Order: sequence, then C-alpha cells, then structure tokens
Amino acid sequence: MRAVLQRVLRASVRVHGATVGTIEAGCVALIGIAKGDTEADAEHIARKICGLRLWNDAQGKMNLPLEARAVLAISQFTLLADTRRGLRPSFDEAAPAAVALPLFEAVVERLRQRGVRVATGVFQADMQVELVNDGPVTVVVDSQA
Repeated sequence: MRAVLQRVLRASVRVHGATVGTIEAGCVALIGIAKGDTEADAEHIARKICGLRLWNDAQGKMNLPLEARAVLAISQFTLLADTRRGLRPSFDEAAPAAVALPLFEAVVERLRQRGVRVATGVFQADMQVELVNDGPVTVVVDSQA
C-alpha cells in the first residue's frame, strides 16, 4: 500500500460538479492499494498518517503530528504505476476494486478510530481534487518499504 501525503491549508474533492468532501488544515492522503495488501498494510498506513511529524512546532521545526487536523482520503490506483518500460504506465500491481475498496475503507476507519476527522472522495469516480499545499510538504509512505 502506498500513500502520498500532502500537508494542506484546505482541500476539497468534487465528483460530477458536486463537492463530496472538504477539510481545512490537515493533509490530503492519496492512497493506492496493491495486489497482496492486507489489513496490516491498512493499519500501517493509518498509523503513519496519524504519527508522522509534518507540522511545525513553536520553533518552526516539523515536530508535530496530525493531532486535531483532518484528512482528505482519496483512493488512487495510479500510485501503483509501473513506468520502467515504455511510455504507457502499467497498473498490473494495483489491486482489483473488489480488494482495494475494503482496504481503503479500512484505512479510513482506522483513522476515524484514532479520532481523526476524515473526508473522502468516491471510490472509482473521476474526481477533481483542489488543495492549497502548506509548505509545500509532501511525503510518500509505503507499507512494503
């Protein structure tokens, strides 16, 4: 499982012109589910999202975790793209929807269990994500790394 975390001042996601999720300060978590991922991977990603110290403390150092901030979680199979050969990405490593959806939902549920306010997009929908990067700060988390 792979997640790209972007620290944001605010973010929203629209589907068919309607806003389906919005947050203020927090992070956008783009989450890709790979073949072979399990509930343990979902737990790992949720723990990292909550625990990574991506926000500045009083001295201006990135030393604070997510805490009272929110997460906009977006399922994104393209994070599993294999671009090693040719110019057309291969998505063979992405889990099929029947596997990916429950694992994506498991990440979201684990975040909520930790007290995080979570907004989401719509699984498998064509979404427009709008965000204001803070920093910018962007990190990649991979449960298999």
